[in-house]
Amino acid sequence: MTVAVSLLLGAALVGWLAPTFLARRVVSGGDPLVAVVAWLTSASAVVATTAAGVVLMLLPDHGFGQSMLTALHNCWSSIQYGNLPNLEASAGALGAALLAGLGVRLVVVSVRSAQRRARARADHLAVLRIAARHDGETLWLEHDDPLAFSLAGKPGVVVATEGLAKQLTRAQVEAVLAHERAHLSGRHHLIIATAEALANTFPFLPLFKLSPAMLRELVELVADAAAVRACGAEAVRDALLKVSRKGTPGTALAMSGTSIDVRVERLNNGRSPTSRRRQLFSCGLAGVTAMVLPTLVASGMTFAVVAVACPVV
Repeated sequence: MTVAVSLLLGAALVGWLAPTFLARRVVSGGDPLVAVVAWLTSASAVVATTAAGVVLMLLPDHGFGQSMLTALHNCWSSIQYGNLPNLEASAGALGAALLAGLGVRLVVVSVRSAQRRARARADHLAVLRIAARHDGETLWLEHDDPLAFSLAGKPGVVVATEGLAKQLTRAQVEAVLAHERAHLSGRHHLIIATAEALANTFPFLPLFKLSPAMLRELVELVADAAAVRACGAEAVRDALLKVSRKGTPGTALAMSGTSIDVRVERLNNGRSPTSRRRQLFSCGLAGVTAMVLPTLVASGMTFAVVAVACPVV
């Protein structure tokens, strides 16, 4: 049972502590795309590790625990079987029931949210396609406020106002449109929807509870970086300060959506966006690390218990 409990505790620790570490990375100027990958992978790893811990409770002999520590077989067995079998079986059954319930809740929440967003998006697009001027994937509305946002779909669209073209320079308009296109190409709307479903299903761990707000900030930083590659930091910064901060539908992502001060400060630093090759390597490394971290924490806790309870002579 020690392995199973260690896995559950490892998942809980990562779910509790990971947001603080990832937030520090973003504040210190780390690549936001790497943080997005690490956050989503950490969430997946916590769910997978929790499921593994529950399964081990239900397996005879708790799976592979004894073969890992054959040198300390007797001591390991005393720790592993220190609890009454019926207690272990009850704990495993309760864990399986809770896990199944949470899984069903996640599916139900995800499906309902997807249906609600699809209806709202269809209503918005129906009105916009009648009232707006079409220019490729961009819909232009006759409105004085400088505003732009993106709506996911098949295909997704960028909506901009004529006020954007009148009050911003050509370079700044291109920066805004590049930002919104980055939201569509990066499937940022799907990332936010996933985060909201996880937060509604697992609100008791900060990694899930904070996901919607944190990932909204991160995808805006990712889109800013894409716009900087296309138009330069100065155009993106000036456009960000000029676009309107109101009038965006709830299902949309807009350049003026969140964390303006943090984003302007990063743009003022003048740091060039990370190269694609280095970014790909960093994302892969972050993903692998986040995926194995709960298991590593669980392994460390298991060996610590063994080292304290059964010192090798």
